[in-house]
Amino acid sequence: MAKAFLVLRISGQADVPYWAETTMTLLKLEKKYRATIIPEKENTIGMLRKVQHYISWQEIDTETVKELLDKKARKSGYKKVTNEDITSIGFTSIDELATSLAEGKTSLSKLKPLKPWFAMDPPRHGFKRSTKKLYGQKGVLGHNKELSVIVKRMM
Repeated sequence: MAKAFLVLRISGQADVPYWAETTMTLLKLEKKYRATIIPEKENTIGMLRKVQHYISWQEIDTETVKELLDKKARKSGYKKVTNEDITSIGFTSIDELATSLAEGKTSLSKLKPLKPWFAMDPPRHGFKRSTKKLYGQKGVLGHNKELSVIVKRMM
């Protein structure tokens, strides 16, 4: 079973009910195409299922975490993260931080100089499936087994 999830907000901010907006704020997904990594717990799975019509999620592997940290991780002032920032957090390298995030030992919100989200671009060549339907109904929302392919096109 997965230890951490990659969560991506697909829908925008218009016409979202307050309960879904507060849940996505707790997940650190305030804007469209924001992604985050959250550790697996019972309450986080419930939160993901509650807002599944607005987000997409998948179990994450270490390679994808490392690529996200290399390309999209930011610190305050929206500056790129350097090796000095990672050593100040308490990790020796990006690889160690990536394995810690992928195994669910730490979360992005606890790593203080880093932003708790990744600002993604829209996917190159667009979404191949509908952004208004769940994954089981030929869409991209909800628990999506192909999310890592989409995220790689968004970096």
